[in-house]
Amino acid sequence: MTGITTTGEKRLVLISGRGYPELAQEVARELGVELVDTTAYDFANGEIYVRFQESLRGCDAFVIQSHTAPINQWVMEQLIMTDALKRASAKRISCVMPFYGYARQDKKHRGREPISARLMADLFKAAGADRLICVDLHAAQIQGYFDGPVDHLWALPLLAGYVGSRVDRSSLTIVSPDAGRVRVADQWSDKLGAPLAIIHKRRDPNVPNQVKVHEVVGDVQGRTCVLVDDMIDTAGTICQAADALFDSGAADVIVTATHAVLSGPAVDRLKNSRISEVIVTNTLPIPEERQFDQLTVLSIAPLVARAIREVFDDGSVTSLFDGNV
Repeated sequence: MTGITTTGEKRLVLISGRGYPELAQEVARELGVELVDTTAYDFANGEIYVRFQESLRGCDAFVIQSHTAPINQWVMEQLIMTDALKRASAKRISCVMPFYGYARQDKKHRGREPISARLMADLFKAAGADRLICVDLHAAQIQGYFDGPVDHLWALPLLAGYVGSRVDRSSLTIVSPDAGRVRVADQWSDKLGAPLAIIHKRRDPNVPNQVKVHEVVGDVQGRTCVLVDDMIDTAGTICQAADALFDSGAADVIVTATHAVLSGPAVDRLKNSRISEVIVTNTLPIPEERQFDQLTVLSIAPLVARAIREVFDDGSVTSLFDGNV
């Protein structure tokens, strides 16, 4: 069936954009539903056309799209799908974005810069979204940019559970790759009962994706270090941080991140590094040619499906997915 109907005729429907249909199919299997039959294609000039092949009047619609490359195309498609749902008289529209595009542009670092993460929230509200469901936002304050409920899901229990089951916890040290990730690293530290270390770094504001690593704050001598971050983009930060840890006497380095962006030289950098394992989730597609021996991919689909179910049933998302549990 294409949806779940309760005794009060409340109906859940799941709709997928074209950006990452494999994840949507996995979420649909977890929910026991079929994706809504959707026609979507591009006109010759790049404009996107969308039409749903069944009535969605009065439904509780969840439209899932991970903002993968080409990010602008898939963001626009999700906006258009949201508008189509509004005009099809859906009762409630929840936009599920496992990876929220433009999340790194969450504040002004210098004058005359945009706050693109806020613009994204405004666009989805204008399109007709009643709710957003996201996984590991780059900055927690993005929840406040959207004028409505935002369910901020945490991959920490999934990732930390995997690490804790495979590594001797007595030898672990959790490492934040920069000051901005210290809060998340501290939660990892509490979860696994491991000490915390920090990489002190400086970034050139005029050169994107380039970082100079300076020193390790904390004792990592002979330890298995777990570098925790929300995403791996070009992998420059992570690889330099790993080198700094090995230079400080670390016995091994494992990297965990929720979002595997893996742009440009990322795969070659990680393959050629001394990092023993890179653990990520499947919030973004990782094509076969971008996979490598050290890579472990954990599925986020059960987490997303449970969140959708709780929203549909008017249950508590926080009680299930708070990173502190």
